[in-house]
Amino acid sequence: MNILEEEMILPNGVILSNRIAKSAMSENLSNKHHEPTPVLINAYKAWAQSGAGLLITGNIMIDSEAIGEPRNVVVENRKKIKLLKEWAESVKGTNTHLWAQINHPGRQAMEEINSSLKAPSAVPLKTGGRKKTKKKVPEVLSESEILEIIEAFANTSIILKEAGFSGIQIHGAHGYLVSQFLSPYTNIRKDKWGGTLENRSRFVVEVYRKIRERVGNNFPVGIKLNSADFQKGGFSEEESMEVVKTLSKEGIDLIEISGGTYEAPAMMGKRKESTKKREAYFIDYIEKVRKTTNTPLMLTGGFRTTAVMKDAIASNQLDIIGIARPFAVYPNIGNEIINESRTNFTTKIKKTGVKGIDGAMNIIWYESQIKRLGKGKVPKPDLNPWAVFLKYFWLILEQKLKKIKKPVYNNMTNISNL
Repeated sequence: MNILEEEMILPNGVILSNRIAKSAMSENLSNKHHEPTPVLINAYKAWAQSGAGLLITGNIMIDSEAIGEPRNVVVENRKKIKLLKEWAESVKGTNTHLWAQINHPGRQAMEEINSSLKAPSAVPLKTGGRKKTKKKVPEVLSESEILEIIEAFANTSIILKEAGFSGIQIHGAHGYLVSQFLSPYTNIRKDKWGGTLENRSRFVVEVYRKIRERVGNNFPVGIKLNSADFQKGGFSEEESMEVVKTLSKEGIDLIEISGGTYEAPAMMGKRKESTKKREAYFIDYIEKVRKTTNTPLMLTGGFRTTAVMKDAIASNQLDIIGIARPFAVYPNIGNEIINESRTNFTTKIKKTGVKGIDGAMNIIWYESQIKRLGKGKVPKPDLNPWAVFLKYFWLILEQKLKKIKKPVYNNMTNISNL
């Protein structure tokens, strides 16, 4: 028997049918009202047949005033419950769980489509490689606003549970709001929400507790957490391991390990030479953190061959293999891994040659492949990167015009399909 076929029993007794999970990817496939679309739902119907034991959605935003990308799904009330139920039912009749990843972008909300940016501290995002460009300085969250956001995480969670999703994942990595609270680089507060690691961890602990209070003990709640921020003055490995221990004591069901932020994007493939042969980006960290907790661990980033995946589980360093981008190119990947009908799942995107654009291509090229999947098309490895970029540019413009309520918005046509 392939070791990746083994069941995984979570702390609350919920059973995942195997050790393969689709980690969250940006889909950017809502409609202009930030509702799930048939294309998005159909993509998950396809992945439900992939053989994976767990699918985790891309970012679902908890607040329509804090959106990470132009077409993120937003869940802040029950107005979308019918469409959410359709999305949750995409895995009906399979042994696959569907968890909703919930998120608040904090200072990483797009300036072009958000009227204001809120964050733990007034520390602007810097992007652009060596020549860093400072973005808008975010407004500092007040105590009452922090409590409102914690409540919003819980509110979104119970709505998604009612819709039929089988679990929730808190996005606590990649420089989004939870990650911002944890990092001493982005959190320089002097009150109980900043300073010591205990104080910086308070936000994520309170988010988890409030969600757990709403959804109950039998409903899986997990988190995606950075192993480190990989930037000077940021969240360190040692701090990450302490947070893992804290959340494990709280009773969290699954901890997914990733790393980096959009200022230092380790999750995009940059890693030490010593780990390249082992494929997984954060394997050195997972070996250390495994000694500190018995909570199930999922590692995402870099897995491309079945041999390495099997060795990672057999070593008992982790419990779930998290795979993201290959799901966009190999939609039957779970079955192919288990049957070993394919042993290598390398992905490679076409590039424009323009560094700034090719950086964005790390996300939007895969979004385009997911869109093809949702439209019943096969992946297209030679997808033109310029076409992908231009369509994404117009999508941002459409949302920006909508936000500022220009009359021209009403005359714009929908973005053409890829």
